[in-house]
Order: sequence, then structure tokens, then C-alpha cells
Amino acid sequence: MVDTPLASILINNYNYAQFLSVAIDSALAQTYPNIEVIVVDDGSTDNSREIIAGYGERVVAILKENGGQASAFNAGFAASKGDIICFLDADDAFLPEKASEVVRLFNQYPESNWVFHSLRQVDKVANKTIDYTIRVADGEQDMRARMLQGRPPFPAPATSALCFRRSLLAKILPMPEAKSITMSDLYLKELAIGLSKGYASHQVLAIQNIHQSNAYTGKKDNLRYKAIIAIQYAYWVRIKFPVFTERANRMFAIGLQYFWRIGGPELEYRSFIAKYWKNTCLWTRFKIWCLIPYYRIRLRSA
Repeated sequence: MVDTPLASILINNYNYAQFLSVAIDSALAQTYPNIEVIVVDDGSTDNSREIIAGYGERVVAILKENGGQASAFNAGFAASKGDIICFLDADDAFLPEKASEVVRLFNQYPESNWVFHSLRQVDKVANKTIDYTIRVADGEQDMRARMLQGRPPFPAPATSALCFRRSLLAKILPMPEAKSITMSDLYLKELAIGLSKGYASHQVLAIQNIHQSNAYTGKKDNLRYKAIIAIQYAYWVRIKFPVFTERANRMFAIGLQYFWRIGGPELEYRSFIAKYWKNTCLWTRFKIWCLIPYYRIRLRSA
């Protein structure tokens, strides 16, 4: 990879007009000179598209029907040309040195195919700011064996702190799409960790806004969201990446225990569960059933 590769910044947006200009401006204000900014609008019904149009040729605009965040990721990646891909949620923002630092790390660590970094979380509801630091040692990471064994990798940060080499992302995308709650960022970061070495940086390079319109973070029915994401993730990982079936089985157990705590899954997700069980042997079913009370106790105390 050349020292100054093209870095693609993929902004995914759905009805975040109130934040969108800040996100786009932060992408365009990068100190790194060789970037492209791609804004994917996922069928917004507010004035997001008028805001995007105001940037003219400074951004690549992808205007599509609503299909969910995963579909926005797929569309943005398909339109991008960069060797480095950085994701940005439309309600977040990059610090000016983000792309420069990420490219520097990729150049310095050629075997690393992902770079995740720390975030500054701005809680608009509680009116406070904190730095979210990645809970793993700053430096190069190799957790491929953990994923193969089904053990969780380190708790990776949110979408706006995820960066990848194109060669790695091409093995993961396109990803399964869903209009409703999606496991898109979990799918990206865990599979990247499972497929390749990477670099975890404690440096804060982006701002994550916590607010009442967040699609997931801070929701009152958080357990339901966690259950759906875990079940979706388990189902698709086992189909698309069977090498990580052990990890999928553990996430399936986690999703089931979350559903049980809130009274069971709704009809839409019962089909996911039924199809998962259908393709599971008796011994594996037994192991999953044994994991459910384990995670029930562990996650309650977490």
C-alpha cells in the first residue's frame, strides 16, 4: 500500500438532518489530503437530502430507498474507491486528525487490516462528556484464535471508530440486510477481528453523540435490542462464516436468555430461532441450553 492511499469516509444517514452537516463537515475537514466522502441517505423523510445536495461535488451522494443500516454500509462500500475505509454515523463526527492517524497506523503495521480507536462520548441527555477508551492494551492485536474458540473478542467501539483495509472489508461485505434493528456494526467488527490481525488505539479520534434519537444506544427496551442483535448475528454468522459457528452458538444462547428475560421473542424473530434450531445437532443443542443459564447469571451481574 502506498504511503498516502485514498481513504474513503462512508457516512450512513437516516433522518439525522439535525446532525448531518456536522458529520459531513468533519469528514471534509480532515488534515489528510487524499480522501473521498460518500454520504449514503437511507430513504430519509426529513430534509437530509437537501443538506446533502448543498455540498455539491465535494461529496459522493448515494440516495436510496430505506433498507436499514446494513444496506447503507453495502451501498457505500460498493461506491467507494479507497484502500482504507472509515465508517461514520451521521449523528457523530471525526476529529480533524482522524484519517491521518489511521493511515499512519496502517502504514506502520502492514499486517493489521483493521484499526479501531477510542471515542469521546457526548451525552446530550445527561449533559456530560466522557472519553470511551478501548478496553484492551493499546497496540497490535491478534484475537483470531479467540473467535475460533467462540470466546468474545475485546468490546470494540461503535461504528464511527471502525476503520478497515479494503481487502479485508471485501471479505465481509455485502452483509445481510434488515430494515428493522440490525447487527451491522457488531457483524463488521467481530468478523474483522476473527479474520485478521488489527490495531487498537487508545487515541480519541471521533465524537459519538448520545441523544434521544439514537437508533440503539440508551434505548429503554435495551434488552430487546440486545436479544434481536444477538439472534440476527448468530444466524447470519453461522451461514456466512461457518468457521465461527462456535461464536455464533454462544451469541445465540445470549440472545435467547435476553428474550426470556422480557417474556419471549415476537413472531418475526421466532422464525430466526426456529431455523437456527433446525440446523443444529442434538449435542450442540444441549450445549446451547447449558449456556443459557450461564449467560443469564453472568450478564445480570455485569
